[in-house]
Amino acid sequence: MTHRTPERVTIIGGGRMGAGIAQVFATLGSAVTVVEAADREAATARIAKGLHTAAAKGKLGGTAPERVLSRVHVIAEVADLPVDSALVVEAVPENAALKAEVLGAVEKAVGADAVIATNTSSLAIGELGAVLADPARFIGMHFFNPVPASSLVEIVRSEATADATVAAVVDVVAALGKEGIVVNDHPGFATSRLGVSLGLEAIRMLEDGVAEAGAIDRAMELGYRHATGPLRSTDLVGLDVRLAIAEHLATELGPRFEPPQLLREKVSRGELGRKTGRGFYTWDTVTKEAR
Repeated sequence: MTHRTPERVTIIGGGRMGAGIAQVFATLGSAVTVVEAADREAATARIAKGLHTAAAKGKLGGTAPERVLSRVHVIAEVADLPVDSALVVEAVPENAALKAEVLGAVEKAVGADAVIATNTSSLAIGELGAVLADPARFIGMHFFNPVPASSLVEIVRSEATADATVAAVVDVVAALGKEGIVVNDHPGFATSRLGVSLGLEAIRMLEDGVAEAGAIDRAMELGYRHATGPLRSTDLVGLDVRLAIAEHLATELGPRFEPPQLLREKVSRGELGRKTGRGFYTWDTVTKEAR
C-alpha cells in the first residue's frame, strides 16, 4: 500500500524533538519549515548532525545529507510559516499555556485544510484544542526520542478530532515508516502513563536501596526484554521532563504518580540526565540544549 508524502510540513520548535521530527520528514522528501525563534543556527545544526549520523549508518539510501538538509528552511516567526502547509506539528516545551498560545497563532497562519498536531506527551488534547476555532483538525502526534530511530508514534484523538484527521495522520505516520497506535485522550495517554509508572517505581527502588541503578535497569532489559532500563530512559528523556509529567499525572490521576523525593532533589541540583552530563548515570557528553 502506497502512503502519500505530505508536500510541505511545518515544525514549531527546533529543539531536540523538533529537529528530529524535521529530519524524518525531510528524509521522506517533504519540504520542511522549522519555526525557531531562539536560535535558528542551533536548530539547523541539530538537523544537520542528525542527517550526518543517519548517513553514516546507511539510513539515507545514498542521498547526501546536504541534499536532504536543503529541503529544510528555518524561520523565526509563526506568522511567516507557509500557508500551504499540509501538516503543522507543534513541538515546543511541555507547557500548556505556551502550547495554547502557539497553536492559536498557527491556526491563524495556515490554510483551512491543514492538519494541526501537538507533540505533547501528557497534556490533554481536548483542552489544547479548545483554543482553536476548528478543533476537528487537531490531533496529538507523540513522537519518541530519538525520533529518527524510534518506530512508534502515539496518535491521540480527542472527542472533537475528526475521523478524517485521524486517518490522514495514520497515513502520514505509515509514510514515515513508523507504526502509529491510536489512543483516546486520557491523562498520560498509553505510553507516558505506563512509562512514567515504571520509571517512578525504579526511582523509589533506588531510594529504598533495593539495588544500584545499573542492576535495576539490567533486570528490566534482560528479564523483560526492554531495550533500555527505566532509569537510563529517564536520563535520556530528561529528569525535569519526567518530573513535570509525573506532577501533571499526580494532579489528574492521584498520588500513585507523586514524584519520589530523589527525583525532585536531582532536578533541583540540575542533574537532568544526559543533557547536563549527570542524572542517574554520568554521561561523557552534554547536549547543547543544556549548555
